[in-house]
Amino acid sequence: MASYFGLEKLVKAARIIKHHGGIRGALYQLYRVDDLKVGTLVGEDARGNKYYEDPKLMLGRNRWVVYHPNVGTDYDGSMIPAEWFGWLHHKTDKPPTEEAPVNYNWLSGHEENTSGTEKAFMPYTTTKPKIEAWVPPKKQ
Repeated sequence: MASYFGLEKLVKAARIIKHHGGIRGALYQLYRVDDLKVGTLVGEDARGNKYYEDPKLMLGRNRWVVYHPNVGTDYDGSMIPAEWFGWLHHKTDKPPTEEAPVNYNWLSGHEENTSGTEKAFMPYTTTKPKIEAWVPPKKQ
């Protein structure tokens, strides 16, 4: 009878809202991530990003990351380290918390992409420019 009226969907929605800390927490999660999912916490990286999994969801949508709250809504995919990237995209079945990734001494640490920010690389040149910028004449 409950399935006839769709009450199990209301119960599921109430459980999801409760999991996120009430209506306020659920709205904050929707604002930041645009999704309300419930899953098991698999691990956390050095930057504070949390990784979740729910095997009941469709493959490709069953693993996700919730970025650290300090980032707000200004996050991108380059904030995910390589070992977690592989787990998120199903390259490995075991997360880095279960099976440590191979660590070579020649590997550098993870750096996020800074293009488009003040920290972006700007090449320096010592050659004189061949073209001068046009300066409009001043009205007298």
